[in-house]
Amino acid sequence: MKTSNTINELTPEQAFHPGEDLKDELEARNISQAELAGKLGMKRSQINEIIKGKRNITADVAILLEKVLGIDADYWINAQKQYELDKAKVNKKLQKRENAIEEWEKYKDKIAVKFLRKQKYLTGDPLEDIQSVKNIYNIYKLNELDDIYSQPRFSRFRKSEKLNVNPVNLIGWVKLVEYRAKKEKVDTFNKEKRKKLIKKLIDIINENWNTQQRIKETLLSFGIVMIYQEKGEKTPVDGISFWRRQNPAIGMTLRHKRIDNFTFTLFHELGHIFKHLLTDRKAEFIDLKEDLISQTRKKDEENEANKFAQESLIPQDKWNQFFYHTSNFTDVKIKNFARKVNIHPAIVHGRLCFETNNYKRRTQIDYSIK
Repeated sequence: MKTSNTINELTPEQAFHPGEDLKDELEARNISQAELAGKLGMKRSQINEIIKGKRNITADVAILLEKVLGIDADYWINAQKQYELDKAKVNKKLQKRENAIEEWEKYKDKIAVKFLRKQKYLTGDPLEDIQSVKNIYNIYKLNELDDIYSQPRFSRFRKSEKLNVNPVNLIGWVKLVEYRAKKEKVDTFNKEKRKKLIKKLIDIINENWNTQQRIKETLLSFGIVMIYQEKGEKTPVDGISFWRRQNPAIGMTLRHKRIDNFTFTLFHELGHIFKHLLTDRKAEFIDLKEDLISQTRKKDEENEANKFAQESLIPQDKWNQFFYHTSNFTDVKIKNFARKVNIHPAIVHGRLCFETNNYKRRTQIDYSIK
């Protein structure tokens, strides 16, 4: 995002020496440099150096110019002072840009440049982009990026050769979600309203119209921040849950763009909130695709979040009755069961695929998020 830059606003692109004004005056009056030099008692080369900005207009010269040209000495003295000020500002601005370029080149490999540029948070100008990175990554200096990469929650991705994860993009995604979460206005969180929240969310999912926006608005009204954030390359992440000030927060990528995946990821993150974050507000749960989880975090926490999601959507006893006492799972039977337990049929079919480890089951059930 573009940030205000006081130096850019107050500093001219270049400083103009008063010798340029002198040159214009001589040309307008058809006076040669040699002629002016003779009247001022100076060498022609000295007048030429003033015109080219290589020599300053001193107070003595300003007084003589007033006599010859009729232009107040104060004008020439002030013009010279302004030139010196402008030149100092231009040099300072140039030095600041040079420092920014040097700093950017040193740390750009630890910044998700392509991802953040695609999300329009970076412009390509190091002066602006460094400030944007500091805001997003919540740091004061770019060298603090080293500390972020050494944090246990991120270092595992950097060190592992088995994970097909781009740690720069992953950290960039996490930091952008955290940054955006800080800017959201949200109501007071009350853990006692969990059942009411779950019922409301399930109703919205069953209705399935303007689903993502309605889910976000509902969560905010219950005190939970929701951020939908596109992911970058090699960032196989589905969601994240963490504590933001006085409220829990969820980030989701919508990686699969299916109602069953969307719903399960949402309730999985809610599981982390109600099962883990309430007792440990410093924790943060980054949920990658299933085959990476066992390599990155304790299975117990994932199993608890999965169980919370499954039982919140379909009570285990009702699922067992359906799963173990039904033969030939047709779309009609799936829809009848979904109606009975008040859940979207795509979620029933999705769980059936998971339980049978068969994700190629044919179905006419609509999985789209509307």
